Amino acid sequence: MNQLQQTPSRRAMPVLRQCALAAAVASVFVFAPGTAAAQAAPADTAMVRLIRGLIQSGTLAKDVGEALLAQAQTEAMAAQQAQRMPASATAASASAAGTAGGLRLEAGDVRVPYISQTVRDQIRDEVKAQVMAQAKDEGWAAPNETPEWSKRIRVEGDVRVRNESRGYAGGNSDIETNWSEFNKGSGYDVNPNTNLALPSLLNTRQDRRNLFRARARLGVYADLTENTKAGVRLASGSDESPVSTTQTLGGGLSKKSVWLDQMWISHKPVDWLTVTAGRFGNPFMSSDLLYSNDLNFDGIAAQFDKKLTSNKDLSLFGTLGLIPLEYSSDNAPARNQIKMKSENKWLLGAQIGADWKIDDDNRVRGALAYYNFRNISGQVSEPCKLYAGVDGCSTDWSRPAFMQKGNTLMLLRDISLDPLNPAGTPQPQFVGLASKFRLIDLNLRWDTAVAGNNLRLDANFVKNSAYDSRDIWNRAGLRGAIVNNFGPTGGVSQSDFKSGGNAYMVQATYGKPAPTARGDWNVLAGYKRIEPDAMPDGYNDSTFHGGGTNARGYFLGGSYAIDKNMWFTGRWISTKEVYGPPQSIDTLQLEFNARF
Repeated sequence: MNQLQQTPSRRAMPVLRQCALAAAVASVFVFAPGTAAAQAAPADTAMVRLIRGLIQSGTLAKDVGEALLAQAQTEAMAAQQAQRMPASATAASASAAGTAGGLRLEAGDVRVPYISQTVRDQIRDEVKAQVMAQAKDEGWAAPNETPEWSKRIRVEGDVRVRNESRGYAGGNSDIETNWSEFNKGSGYDVNPNTNLALPSLLNTRQDRRNLFRARARLGVYADLTENTKAGVRLASGSDESPVSTTQTLGGGLSKKSVWLDQMWISHKPVDWLTVTAGRFGNPFMSSDLLYSNDLNFDGIAAQFDKKLTSNKDLSLFGTLGLIPLEYSSDNAPARNQIKMKSENKWLLGAQIGADWKIDDDNRVRGALAYYNFRNISGQVSEPCKLYAGVDGCSTDWSRPAFMQKGNTLMLLRDISLDPLNPAGTPQPQFVGLASKFRLIDLNLRWDTAVAGNNLRLDANFVKNSAYDSRDIWNRAGLRGAIVNNFGPTGGVSQSDFKSGGNAYMVQATYGKPAPTARGDWNVLAGYKRIEPDAMPDGYNDSTFHGGGTNARGYFLGGSYAIDKNMWFTGRWISTKEVYGPPQSIDTLQLEFNARF
């Protein structure tokens, strides 16, 4: 016997003790009367086969298993040799000591009683269970088990492929400035003496048919502990827009962009409270009237949800959110020794609501929220001598980082004229939001049963309590500083100014609100009206009227699940402007969705 056979490793010692018991069982299998082993010894004993099986399954390390296997084979050979004793000697011994109750051998021999198959199976299972339990506890073998950390990780995602067509009325105004592009770069020169080019304009008359578009999202989420979680999600998207992750296909078959869509950590200090920080999904109860379904929030949010002890069918919920919208540049002005002070924009949100299960067929959910958008309004700068090489103006930071369309806008720069050439002084301008925004948001939802199917009624009303047309004109300060939302005459006087601070939406959905199983379906219909300054135009649904505010219209749709977690959706949206020049847009969307 070699060195390895003589001194098994310390890790194998517990296994040796278990295998010793297995060896005893195996000897029973070999020597018990009535078995095949009593007639002709097999090539491999049960012990040898057991050890080989443990090696193959990974329960025993290879080096330890080979040592045990060699020892078992040696013992098996000795047992086989003992069995080859002359039959006459065995018969004589049995005749001299035969009894009615079993086989009694001469003094010094071993009595081997008969053990039933049921007992053998029980002993084998107990040995196996003990060996496996010890292997798992000591961490050196766990067949058919995944690593512990993998049980705390889950992967989720979805894919959407859409065909979209947009139709524009021939009578639409064809002079609609693309204000988002207006604000890029060094500004648009509004002096007609130095710039005859028009600013970037929106398409308002040419239809766009059969645009194939797609969205893909992939998230990895981890349960760090029972109370702490973390998540990261990637998403497609044509640009950094916060309200859409849809990517238009084509582009010469070029590869598509991937963006970091979410990254967050959450913790539950108590069962009814969750605190989340990072970039996360919408923590408020809301509709796409105010916040797009694709919109994620940066910052920190605390959410509570607690059932009342006196009524288990009634629960209260709420959210507090501290959301940074923008930080001013740390190095502005870039070419100036004196830097500007910190100017930060915030969203402070607070919401409280209730969820009441009236009975098996009726459930009501409602919430009231207050959103204070701080420091996002435009401000007129101090006199700015750009002609002398000044690096920007003092309130350039107040232009919004992202905007769609609809809000009342004002010029931000008070540009000083060159005294040597006043008429020829370039006047590159930026625009900012003319209104303040402090929103009251009321959401109501009623689920009930009608003709055996679910009927869901949603209503959402938003009021900008800070809206004041006189305050808007006073903030602009300069004659002609308000640049949009005028009446049909296109004047620039306050009397011709048209805006408002209210918005509402109603929607009815019949069927399964979120189809998941094959055959699930729903149909829906609704209406929206959003006045120009009811909310910041940068955060709501990007499809309705092309996104933003100053829009009204109806929408129809339906979905049908053609397989598990795969459904087809059709949607028709017809919208017009609330105030100002005519803008009519019809949108048709047909899409396949899959979730995994």
